[in-house]
Amino acid sequence: MSTTFTYGVRNEGAAPEALIRFVTEEELQGTATILHEKLDERLRARYAKGLFQGKPEQVESMAALGFIEADTVIVAGYRPGSGTDGLRLAAAAAAKAARAARAAHVELSIGEAAFSQDVEDWGAGAAAQALTEGLLLALHDRQPLKRDGSERFGLTQVDFVPGEAASLGTKEEWEQGIMHGRIIGGGVIYARDLTNLPGNDLTPERLAFHAEELAGDFDLDIEVIDEWSAAEQEMGALLAVGQGSVNPPRMIVLHYNGAPDSKEIWGLIGKGVTFDTGGISLKRAPGMEEMISDMGGAAAVLGAVRAIAELKAEVNVVAVIPAAENMPSDRAFKPGDVLRTMSGYTVEVVNTDAEGRLVLADGMTTAIRRGATRLIDVATLTGAIMVALGYEATGAVTNNESLMNEVKAASKRSGERIWEMPAYPEFRQALRSDAADLKNGGVKYGAASAGGLFIGHFAEGLPWVHLDIGGSAWLDRARGWEPKGATGVMVRTLVEMLTARA
Repeated sequence: MSTTFTYGVRNEGAAPEALIRFVTEEELQGTATILHEKLDERLRARYAKGLFQGKPEQVESMAALGFIEADTVIVAGYRPGSGTDGLRLAAAAAAKAARAARAAHVELSIGEAAFSQDVEDWGAGAAAQALTEGLLLALHDRQPLKRDGSERFGLTQVDFVPGEAASLGTKEEWEQGIMHGRIIGGGVIYARDLTNLPGNDLTPERLAFHAEELAGDFDLDIEVIDEWSAAEQEMGALLAVGQGSVNPPRMIVLHYNGAPDSKEIWGLIGKGVTFDTGGISLKRAPGMEEMISDMGGAAAVLGAVRAIAELKAEVNVVAVIPAAENMPSDRAFKPGDVLRTMSGYTVEVVNTDAEGRLVLADGMTTAIRRGATRLIDVATLTGAIMVALGYEATGAVTNNESLMNEVKAASKRSGERIWEMPAYPEFRQALRSDAADLKNGGVKYGAASAGGLFIGHFAEGLPWVHLDIGGSAWLDRARGWEPKGATGVMVRTLVEMLTARA
């Protein structure tokens, strides 16, 4: 369902079903008019009883009772100075309340002084983008595949009404920010939907099909390398991971050329393991169904490319998706095998459940051979990153602090947390092998850093950042603007970074 956004005065004869108003704790403590005398009386009574404090993510819904021109009033708590994160979070809470009220047409009052300082500090465009993202993303969750079908609730119309407050920017800035929010939010939604697909639907070949559809929609060049061509190009790691499955692997390469005069090409590499059983090093059964999310890195890269292409960003991108299904069988690769990667480096396999770094090794080389000058890989790589950071942040490893600082700055703008993990030389010792150039695991402590450094071994000295979304790509309960299931994490950070570079 598409949502229409407007900015300015309310349309004649088109009263909203719900009015959304952000409110602060200070306003609830005061006496100035918030909505209407009678509604304010009820709202402050709720505050006095401790039932609604105006804190972030708190929301209060009330029948308007004819006092204002809407059926429902939705009051969302907001903390001044919380920046675009606070705006996004308040919008998400309000959107969920609108869903509960079945209010598809809402008006968001943005004329209050409470958040005018945040708008002034961050810019009207950034504020509009954050509000739009919060409203859209909070309502987009996983759709179950049921016999009788199910329909996701969505907002049909959102009206931003500015009022009289100063420092809210121009109409053009708001419309530009709304447009960016819709496009980038669309990229996140695309990534979520891909990740939520069941493994019997999303095989490596089907993932390639979705990438081909994306390329057709945005007139992108695409290569889909099948198992035969992969063998000719000596992609030994990708082939090994996929050889245990009846569904053969694919190396998917998308080209976006938005700056033909520039020699800089961003290599975005997304882990595309469409289902991970662990192979011969079999995972525990409880929770294995969530391994449909092991291609969350691929989804993030494809979602980012979708948004970058729609925004017509003046950057060059080669997006690489090494896609495979890691299954145990009589054909599966085994602990003790020695693989020759596309780069020529050999790898001793000590754990077939450390397969993501193997496919990414060939993915990195594929990007480099197609001209990439800077590299960012996104992967649900380790459980160790969840031990370190829980579900709260994406871990990062790098060989280039300048590039890492750019990624961190983009993540701050997007509201997606990134925490840099150490890349001490001692962690590389865990990758030493007696049988090959390096091994793919076998370390208990510092595993998140060691796993990232394994991938960095194949960067060939180019600036590189690894983003481990092992804890942030899939949630077992909703939070803020992220639903239960796939989150589409890192789409917004990648787009923020590359559009800022443009």
